[in-house]
Amino acid sequence: MLRHEFQPGKLVAGLSLTAAGVVYAGDAGGLWETPWFVIVPLVVGGLFLAGVTAALARGVRRGGG
Repeated sequence: MLRHEFQPGKLVAGLSLTAAGVVYAGDAGGLWETPWFVIVPLVVGGLFLAGVTAALARGVRRGGG
């Protein structure tokens, strides 16, 4: 198997989108009631954090070499 570079920004993006999916799955399953507008800050905030994480990781990689 080929080795690949760890990309923490993609990890953060995946976790935030998974959390959004869990929130709506719980709403669809009747476990709790979720207003429709809750998804917007969850997804936008998660993508923002993913971007910041990717930028920091890139800066650390370039500065450490």
